[in-house]
Amino acid sequence: MISKLIKKFFFKDLSKRMLETSYSQTPVKFKMWFYQRVLGFNKEAYWPMHFTSIVTGVKNIYAGIDTSPGYMPGCYIQGIGKIYIGDYSQISSNVGIITANHNIYDTRKHEVKSVIIGKYCWVGMNSMILPGVELGDFTIVGAGSVVTKSFSEGYCIIAGNPAKVIKKIDKEKCKPFKNNYEYHGYLNTHEFNEYKDKYLNV
Repeated sequence: MISKLIKKFFFKDLSKRMLETSYSQTPVKFKMWFYQRVLGFNKEAYWPMHFTSIVTGVKNIYAGIDTSPGYMPGCYIQGIGKIYIGDYSQISSNVGIITANHNIYDTRKHEVKSVIIGKYCWVGMNSMILPGVELGDFTIVGAGSVVTKSFSEGYCIIAGNPAKVIKKIDKEKCKPFKNNYEYHGYLNTHEFNEYKDKYLNV
């Protein structure tokens, strides 16, 4: 059903979506669309994903405007619990976003916690975001970091294993921006609101 709704929205005007997102951080590209919609890689995702990335639990994932987790290669986006990623946040290659760990006494069971990533964040290559983490707006996660706790205040650079604040960011210098055409992945804002209400658990 989800795949049918997505096809309804963008089979008819793929070229329009490609054009309107061409200057965004995560543009709709024909090759990526072909791998998802025709070959079936990550076909349930409503946003563009690289064929080497993996997503589970799409219904539990909110991807904000111009935010496509798994757009870069090698990512693992685990939506057993809820994932919320704010507008204009970017996820680099080989990033893991994990919402559940195995119970240490019974590995058949999961301990589930949500992950929240704010707006205008940047998660560097080979980083891991673990269950229960909340990152505030304008948080930069250094490459190779393992984020085990929340930094909900945002406006900081965190790095290391476990990640810690290595620099505060001057809030006054941060530049929020908006695209001329606002898309949640393949869906414009109007289409996404309809899709979210019907199919997402976020």
